[in-house]
This record gives sequence, C-alpha cells and structure tokens, in this order.
Amino acid sequence: MSSWKNVYQKWDSFQKLDPSLKSELEKIKDHKVELEDAFYKELTFGTGGMRGVLGAGTNRMNIYTVRKAVNGLANYLLANRVNVKDRGVVIAYDSRYMSQEFAIEAATVLGAYGIKASVFDAIRPTPLLSYAVRHLGTVAGIMITASHNPPEYNGFKVYNEDGGQITPDEATEIIEAIEETENELTVPVMEQEEMEERELLHWINDEIDNAYLVELQRISRMEPEEQKQDKGLPIVFTPLHGTANNLVMKGLEQLNFSHVDVVEEQVKPDPEFSTVESPNPEEHQAFTYAIKQGQKSNASILLATDPDGDRLGVAVKNSSGDYQVLTGNQLGALLLDYNLAHSDPIVLKTARMLKTVVTTELGRAIADSYNVETIDTLTGFKYIGEKIRQFDATGETFVFGFEESYGYLISSFARDKDAVQAAVMACEMAYYWEKQGKTLLDALSDLYVKHGYYLEGMSSLTLKGKEGSDQIATIMDEIRHNPLTEIAGVKVEQIEDYEVGERTLLNEGAKKEAIQLPNENMMKFVLEQDSWVCLRPSGTEPKIKCYYGVRGETSADSEQKLASLKEDMDQIIHEIRSFSEK
Repeated sequence: MSSWKNVYQKWDSFQKLDPSLKSELEKIKDHKVELEDAFYKELTFGTGGMRGVLGAGTNRMNIYTVRKAVNGLANYLLANRVNVKDRGVVIAYDSRYMSQEFAIEAATVLGAYGIKASVFDAIRPTPLLSYAVRHLGTVAGIMITASHNPPEYNGFKVYNEDGGQITPDEATEIIEAIEETENELTVPVMEQEEMEERELLHWINDEIDNAYLVELQRISRMEPEEQKQDKGLPIVFTPLHGTANNLVMKGLEQLNFSHVDVVEEQVKPDPEFSTVESPNPEEHQAFTYAIKQGQKSNASILLATDPDGDRLGVAVKNSSGDYQVLTGNQLGALLLDYNLAHSDPIVLKTARMLKTVVTTELGRAIADSYNVETIDTLTGFKYIGEKIRQFDATGETFVFGFEESYGYLISSFARDKDAVQAAVMACEMAYYWEKQGKTLLDALSDLYVKHGYYLEGMSSLTLKGKEGSDQIATIMDEIRHNPLTEIAGVKVEQIEDYEVGERTLLNEGAKKEAIQLPNENMMKFVLEQDSWVCLRPSGTEPKIKCYYGVRGETSADSEQKLASLKEDMDQIIHEIRSFSEK
C-alpha cells in the first residue's frame, strides 16, 4: 500500500476526528486524485509559515495541521528563547473561513505547554500583529491569514520576537521541531476555559490599536499645524472585505482627512470576497466598486487594501478623466521620493532604502539622487524586516522599504509590509502634490523624465497538484542547467543563481562571484540596455512567476522592450514544458 493511503487510513480510522473533517473524508473517499492530493505530502511550512486549501488531510489547512505547526513552534521557543511562558505569544487573525477557530486552536496548543497566549478579540490586519509583538514584548507572533489568496485558502504565518517574519535559519529550526511531532492527530491541547481560568489566555481589545495609531501619526511629513487643518482631498477607500477598515479610517481621521468615502459593499468582512473575482489590489478588477464610487464623488485618489491589510493598491485620475491603477513599483517610487524629499538631510547620511531583487530599479535611481544607499534583498518582505533588525546593531537608518507586489513600509515600528502606513502616506502625498497643482501621475511623469522610463511586468503560470509541482521543478532545472545567453535578441550580461549564491559575469569571461544573500530557488538574468528577467516559483501558491524590468527612452520604447521580453520568455517556458511532456 502506498504511503499516502496509510496516512489516509490513519485519519479515517481516528475515532476523535473532527466531525466536519470526517464528513469531508466520507465525501471524497471514492475520488482517488482528490484523496492523493490531500495526503501525498504534508502541507509545506516555508520560510514564513504555511498556506493551503482548507480541508481534510495532511496537505490541507485544518485544526490538525495548525496544531502540529504550533506544537513544533512551542518546542522551538522553549529550547531557544528565554522567559517563554511569561512573555508568551500574540495571535491575530483575518476574515477568512476558520481564521478565528485556528487562532484559538493555536492558543490551546500553547496552553498545553504553559505558554501564555494573547489573542485579539476580533479580526486585525497583519501589520498590527507585527507591531503587537514588539509592543507587548512577546517571544513570537502568529497570524492566521492567506493574504489575497482565493476563499478556499487559509494560512499560518510566524513572527519572531523582533516583529518580523521568521528568518530562514529560524524557519529551518522550527520545521525540524515540527517534523519531530509524530502524529498531528494527537497533539496535546488545553481547553479554552481552563486557559482562561489559569490566566494563560488573554483577550486583546483596542489597547494595541490605540498605541499603533500614535506611532502612525508620527510618520507624517506635515508640520503639526498642517496636520490639524481640515483637508478637502476627496478619497475613496475599500478594505475588500478584509481587516484594514478601522485603522485606515482612524489614521486618516487623525490627520484630518475629512472627505473619505468607504465602499459600503466591500466594508463588511466576508470570507467569500463576494464582490470581487480576487481580493487582490494588484488586480485591476478589485477596483471596480471603488472606481464607480470615485466617479460619483470625483475622488482624487482610490485606496484598496488586501484582506489582511498588508498590501495597498492606489488609483488616480489620468488626463482623460479615467482612473488609472498604479503598479506597486510606481506607488513605491512615489512614496520613496516623497519620503526622502521631506526627510532631514542629517538622517539621510546614514539612510538605507531596501527593496527586493525583482523590484524596480527606479527606486535605486531615486535613492541615488538623494545620496541614499540602496540594499537589495531576496523576494519576500521577511528579508526586508531581517535587514532592519541588523540596522539596529549597525547604526544604519531605515528610511523606506518596498516590493513590487504592493508591499511598503515607511516606519519600522512594524517590521512587515504595512498597508495602513502606506494608505495614510499615499493620501498625504496626493494632498501635497495637489497643492502644487499636480496629480500623482504628474509627479510620476516627473520622475520618469528625471531618471528614465522604467517599466516592469510579471507573468505567472499556475500548475496545481503534484503534477504541477513536478513541472515547476522541471522548468527551473532546465533554466538553471542550460542558462540563457540571450532573451528577445538582447544579450545576457550576468546570470544570478540564488539557489547556489553565485553570479556569473558573461561580459567578463564568465567570471564567478558570490551573491551575499540567503539561498533561494530563483534565477535572474541581467541584460544589456538596463533590462532584466527573473524566474521564481511562488512560495505560497502553485505558480511559477517570471518578472521583467526595462528602462527606455520613452514610455512607448519601454512598453515595446517589455512586451518582447515577455513574449520570448513565454515561448521558452512553453518549449520546456512541451519537451518534458514527451
């Protein structure tokens, strides 16, 4: 009998199996493909946590996979941190199916070890969890969320005592501790009532929110008197059925932005995200309702946050009177420039801007113009958070961090991307430029004229299940072992293989040099003409992603260069898949 069938039978015969999961197993017992996918492996715990489809099985998000992960985390903390039981762990959750239940399950596992759990009494955004770890001085944080994934997903993210996502080294040790848990079905838990009686379970109401809002007001670049003035900038905001409504609205209110319309159809938390195809502000369809409302109120800026409140999308009116959604790279460049232009020159002497290796090079050009050093990290905001922690020891000053996928951090009182900070700062920035007689698109155009027409894109290929996972591995292996020397007729100058941490300089006789970053399954090709291509499997979804970046003399020039890169890479990937299927 195959191993996955053994695991399935263990679950199916477990007398105390959760009734809803037992019912689901009964429904799929005759569907071999579904059963195999549910049990052929354990849900992967990556560098920040795990994310998967809700349901029965070891390869699904359910109370048993959550318990196993927390059991490993508890053992890791007790072995590697001090005063774990007293400092405890803070837990937050979003608006998805089972989020509150998973948060309580996590707490009850901690309780079995005598570890105090502080759990928010209602949904909260991810950046508030990051802040809460630091504010409360807990030993770790847990966020139950699947970010902007479809409704059938949920997830589990772990934060270290600094408030950042766990580092790769920490993740490795936690994974080892998780793997030592032999049976996910029999992980010990303490009943919620007993935890409350023994004061091991503390419910958090609004004390963390209020402390966060104090810090949020401090990021403003306006003078105190201007902060107090009423601002007539018309704003439309949608939390896309998620967690950010309360903090964004209060953050804008305390800076006296008084003309804010909330998209009523999307303000209520809804695990189905019933008014959008996908609750992802990166996708333009997520702005459909906000655009309709913006047209009615003649709004200057539209804001959309993803369900767990760590990503922000922004749309503004163009010269035709239509709303144009800014890319994550464009908004990041604008926020960076506004931030640096309004920073104390003394601060800028030790300032560092952080971005990922697949984020626009326009950010580097802007930082250079203010004599601010840019530091690249791997893809994922956890690496930006880790770098900020290093700055605490080196004396370097964090001034801004961003990634192309709509993640921004302005102040390091939180250590993960923060859509609340970004939303408030985006409105302040739009208000500033409006006083200068400009829109954010005008300000962006000025940056292009000054630094060049940078343009970026990303395409992804979804390949689900075990077969899809194998195809993704095949594509990466082929690209790695037969690296490209030309893409769309443009010569490759450098090949960067992040899995082995090595850069090959083709224009210097294939000279090798080390990449001083953690290892990750990613390949980047730096081309002539200030262009680049990067191929990377997603760490949270069954996708392989291809990122592109170009710099042209004009907008049309950039668009043509980008289209050529994409077309050629699509063909290359198609040929690899076709050959592997023969």
